[in-house]
Amino acid sequence: MTYENLILERTGGVAVVTLNRPAVLNALNLALLHDLDHALAEVRDDHDVRAVILTGAGEKAFVAGADIKELAELTPVAGKAYAAAGQRILDQIEQLGKPVIAAINGYALGGGCELAMACTIRLASETAKFGQPEIKLGIIPGFAGTQRLPRLVGKGRAMELILTGATIDAAEAYRIGLVNRVVPAAALMTEARALAQALAVSAPIALRHALEAVNRGLEMTIADGCVLEATLFGLLASTDDMREGTRAFVEKRKATFTGR
Repeated sequence: MTYENLILERTGGVAVVTLNRPAVLNALNLALLHDLDHALAEVRDDHDVRAVILTGAGEKAFVAGADIKELAELTPVAGKAYAAAGQRILDQIEQLGKPVIAAINGYALGGGCELAMACTIRLASETAKFGQPEIKLGIIPGFAGTQRLPRLVGKGRAMELILTGATIDAAEAYRIGLVNRVVPAAALMTEARALAQALAVSAPIALRHALEAVNRGLEMTIADGCVLEATLFGLLASTDDMREGTRAFVEKRKATFTGR
């Protein structure tokens, strides 16, 4: 499938999704969200894809926010539907069953910050900027920013960012736990591809269950989360990948996982 607003490339078990509206700093409009929705479904269903990189076209922005012209026209009913649709699409990222690496190459503001937070791991260039500036428009984050940000950085820091609309740099984002790594801009995609390739050779069923255990477990009591973990651990004991991984360790060789 071809897309008007993004580029989808696949190499060696890794899919790279590049949001491609650089003239407007990759702002999220309805057309781009529609393309992203379909691209995520495509990589989810492609068994050869084991890891995904999400990035923005150009050197200035990952995603600089939503399309303000579209936002300005929303009615209350349309606004709720718009937010719900965005939340559903970002949930696809979190629930993809495959690790998604955000390679944040510039501004990640508003919906762009929310998009990055839905990813499994976030790598930021030294020039990246983050924020939830919706309050300055008389609105609040609508793509689950009020939910994911406090889970990542804590309630107090999240409140400050959401209520002030302040923008922070990559170093501060790393300090508060919003991103996993900060790398030179020129090395961003190299680092992202290296991480994606490392994940792509891991056991895909184990990766999927690890993602499920963490994501679902965070919404449970620790006791219920431990039951979920034990159940998934038991299920993995039935897989060919578990047999291969343990056998390869004993035989002192590199395991080859097939996803079975």
